[in-house]
Amino acid sequence: MQTRLITALSATVITASALLTSPAAAEEAQAVSVSFRVANGNTWTDGTITFYNRSVTVTGTHKSVSNASLATYRNTGAYTLNSERHQISSGVSSLNDEARGSTEAFTFSVGADVPGGAAVVRICLDDGYYEDLTCDLYGRPS
Repeated sequence: MQTRLITALSATVITASALLTSPAAAEEAQAVSVSFRVANGNTWTDGTITFYNRSVTVTGTHKSVSNASLATYRNTGAYTLNSERHQISSGVSSLNDEARGSTEAFTFSVGADVPGGAAVVRICLDDGYYEDLTCDLYGRPS
């Protein structure tokens, strides 16, 4: 009976240890966030960048004051950079989340598939052509 109990306990400890050291668990354990705000005139994007080991998630809202043309629409773009400020990857908010004379919420992820993930993220307020209007850099918090 004791042998079975010890075997069962050992299996449980091994399983729990594997779950705690799985990539997903390690990814979550390293998550840190920073707030951002990028403005251009009376339009803006603001929200939170969450840094993970191999990606970032950008969540927030962007505002457009006119729906007159693509030039007045607003989107949010993000570029992940390594510690030497070389670009790793990029992403942009969905067309469905585009602000057209409104304020719209968005969430998107950008890869950073290098050891330790992104060191810096460049957030840009974009127009409806997805051209960067104004950008700011945000470093990974310690």
